[in-house]
Amino acid sequence: MTELNALSLNRAANLADVVKTRPQYGALTPRWLTHFLDFKGLDSGIFRVNTVEEGDTPLEVLCSQDPGKHEIPQGYIEYAAEPREYRLASIATILNVDTRVSDLYSAPYEQTAEQLALAIESLRERQESQLVNNDDYGLLKNVPDSQHVTAKKGRPTPDALDDLIAKVWKEPSFFLAHPLAVAAFGREATRRGVPPVTVNLRGGTFLSWRGIPIIPTDKLFVDGKKKPDAVGGKTNILLIRTGEAKRGVIGLYQEKLPGEQERGLAVRFRGVDEDGLASYLLSIYCSAAILADDAIAVLDDVEVGHYYDYAD
Repeated sequence: MTELNALSLNRAANLADVVKTRPQYGALTPRWLTHFLDFKGLDSGIFRVNTVEEGDTPLEVLCSQDPGKHEIPQGYIEYAAEPREYRLASIATILNVDTRVSDLYSAPYEQTAEQLALAIESLRERQESQLVNNDDYGLLKNVPDSQHVTAKKGRPTPDALDDLIAKVWKEPSFFLAHPLAVAAFGREATRRGVPPVTVNLRGGTFLSWRGIPIIPTDKLFVDGKKKPDAVGGKTNILLIRTGEAKRGVIGLYQEKLPGEQERGLAVRFRGVDEDGLASYLLSIYCSAAILADDAIAVLDDVEVGHYYDYAD
């Protein structure tokens, strides 16, 4: 058989058009917390939570069925002298795009737009992490001492989640847990013969307990990491009531930013330097506020590495 001389496939492919995707951001998450949390826009960047002095009834009242003459109590409701103020924190980055790249390689995807989209996703990921872990306003760091629960033997059992519900009993909105903690709770509930049912909310499917969805997030770390090295480890589970009308937990953002692209996020063009680099400043201003102590509770030191052996 005569051997034929032919153009190689590798060389031929250089002239062929190919099907390709947009740039894929591997660390992107659904960011369910920012979807489920209610947000309030601010004008001045400062939010003050005004409360009243502690007490079961801030104003004495008269309760009587006796038709006789009674003296009606008088008084006023005392406001807290030093209410907490929340100031918006900034998360910012500068994105540089070589104008030669955007000029020459913007088909089929416009390079500057793709770079900005990826940068915005990165800032949104950091925003959600700060809403959970920031030392000043992060939810995990601001749970009142009275709202901490310790699970027996460290496992996220149905009893432990019931203890959280007892702390946030006024219309709790959702649990928040690392995916490994969600899986650990599923094992514990199944072991006790009450496997959690699933609910569909906002395009997602979630496990639930007592009708309350358990929202997964990798912003609640296991042993301080998003992706722990070992199978086991310890983490936290939050239970949150959200909404200003419910005196719950709310996110805060600045309204009407110059160059606003999305809620609380601005993109500003900084110009082109002498080397042809186009520069963009991306900024998010955010915070979170807990409007009442009983709006949040946390299950501490949750062990996620316990498994059960079942008979065949």
